[in-house]
Amino acid sequence: MTPLRRARTAVLAVAALLAALVTTAPPARAALPAPAPAGARLAASWTGPLSTRGRYVVDANGDRFKLRAGNWSGAQGTWEGSGPTTDPADNQAGQVSYNLPLGLDRAPIDRILAGFHGLGLNAIRLPFADALIHDTGTVPDVAVAANPRLRGMTPLEVYDAVVAALTADGFAVILNNHTTGYRFCCGLDGNERWNSGQSTQQWEDDWLFMTRRYRANKRVVGADLRNEVRRDTWDDPNWGLGDSHDAYAAFEEAGNAILQADPDLLVIMEGINWYGIPAAGLPHGRPLLTPVETLSNTLVRSDKLVYSAHFYAYTGPANTGAATGSPGATGDPRYEDFTPDQLAQVVDQQALFVTRSGRHFTAPVWVSEFGAAGRGSTDGREQAWFDRFTDLLASTDTDFAIWPLVGWQHDGVPNDSWALLSYDTAGRQLGLDDPGDWRAADWHKLVDAPSRTGRVAPVARWNMLDLDHADQNVSARMLDRPDWSPGNRKGDCPDGQRLTGLGRGSSRGLCTDAGQPAVGAGDWVTVTDQRYVTGGDWASGYDKLQCPDGSFAVGYAVHGNAMAALLCAPAAGALPTGGRTVWFDHGDNRPGTGGSAGSDWAPGSYKGQCADGEYLAGVADTWRWLEYGVPDALLCRPLG
Repeated sequence: MTPLRRARTAVLAVAALLAALVTTAPPARAALPAPAPAGARLAASWTGPLSTRGRYVVDANGDRFKLRAGNWSGAQGTWEGSGPTTDPADNQAGQVSYNLPLGLDRAPIDRILAGFHGLGLNAIRLPFADALIHDTGTVPDVAVAANPRLRGMTPLEVYDAVVAALTADGFAVILNNHTTGYRFCCGLDGNERWNSGQSTQQWEDDWLFMTRRYRANKRVVGADLRNEVRRDTWDDPNWGLGDSHDAYAAFEEAGNAILQADPDLLVIMEGINWYGIPAAGLPHGRPLLTPVETLSNTLVRSDKLVYSAHFYAYTGPANTGAATGSPGATGDPRYEDFTPDQLAQVVDQQALFVTRSGRHFTAPVWVSEFGAAGRGSTDGREQAWFDRFTDLLASTDTDFAIWPLVGWQHDGVPNDSWALLSYDTAGRQLGLDDPGDWRAADWHKLVDAPSRTGRVAPVARWNMLDLDHADQNVSARMLDRPDWSPGNRKGDCPDGQRLTGLGRGSSRGLCTDAGQPAVGAGDWVTVTDQRYVTGGDWASGYDKLQCPDGSFAVGYAVHGNAMAALLCAPAAGALPTGGRTVWFDHGDNRPGTGGSAGSDWAPGSYKGQCADGEYLAGVADTWRWLEYGVPDALLCRPLG
């Protein structure tokens, strides 16, 4: 959600109610000035690429890298959808970005970056439109008047130059697919979903293009897949229904494709920003990350997933942000209406619960947009919310990015009072720390707050597999090989993890690397019958799929919800046999501690799960008693 959208959210509500180029060459890199002292210090403070350990983002040395970030907007477009695209009156806050990061017409890049350093930032979220990738026209000279070396370039080449300048000055850059076309977000603007105005395949192709373009630059650290997925005129997005509006499936597919092209990138996923028609009596709301609690994403690199969410005072968990009394306004509370304790509870329910350790969904959460009107604002409720919200971010040690960083100003009056740094036509900066901006104290409280630093120890991971609608093959090894169970839905764990649990009749599974044995050099075996059953009958009267001795289950296949096959990987060393039978045909049978015990990865189904110190060696099922082949028991053997 970006500033000055109150009117546009009303437009969204009205419309909803009425509804009841492309080169693959590496980017050209113009000669850059040597990093400023602040840039040199920042560059020396961390090493790319980034990854995750539990709730934390870490650098290549395993040290915490807290995202203290801001949004340098503009390349997603500032035009508001009518009138001339270069008329200030028809652009957000009267600012024309020319579809480039805002301010290049007013101040040299190094001056803008110096302002970012002054704010205490270490990372930049850099929005772009898909249209930028395909735009072969050259930018007008006026668009880069303060940076004449950028004249004659295409918008993408200017974007390249901005990325190069940021990373040369030590900043981590996160690419953000903000919009499809060059139009200021949000509302019913043709940018509601990843496949608004384009196919899902085109969106994925654009992401692969951007991934390959910057993969040699290890300070380009992340792919923020799509901004604020929301309802369009007719349809809602969803999380897990398996259709063309399924954000869960689209994000996972794109994320895995990105990681296959560049395994070093973080993949950043927002939840659903809005669904439903905002009217009393009709379902509507802003779920954000709440669906992740029972349906989390699993990537081919399980240490690369970051979730994100946006919070603004004037919106709410079920409030569009429309002004009171205007179309689309409801009686639902806004975030600014909550007490500090209520706000903390709501933000935890919608986003920060994901940071709890030892769950199938555990990951860092990045609040990649928040903000408030600054200089000249008299909105006391928003100011009080900003104080409470920055307190919350600081106390929870949450990664963040404020919206927006750069704007225009004239004679000390900013066009967009939400911007932290504003420039006039002579390049003079009006900054957050200049007199008159009430946000300065709250900002410095946040940036300077104590936080976890230094090395973060590796932690065990649990990741769920979801075969509700399709395969979920997240083993890079198996993706390079033929279909290991043709005609069946199948899932395999990320390389370095093993299967540890199954849901009864739900086709859900759980993977872990807790105590993970090393994988040996032999072939992985698909088991479809009882030929490998040894050590006695551990589930009398039941059909059994059992891995060969010395191997452990890393995947499974179902036909309907009936067991069809196990995928087994050999261990590098000897594995104990024997073990125990874990029955879950009449109720859950899961470890009391560890093992993602605090989270439900197959809601509504009985679940069987081996302990963290065990490996899953077999699955028993039956077609008797109208059980239709669903799993009833696991063979769990000790790891040592």
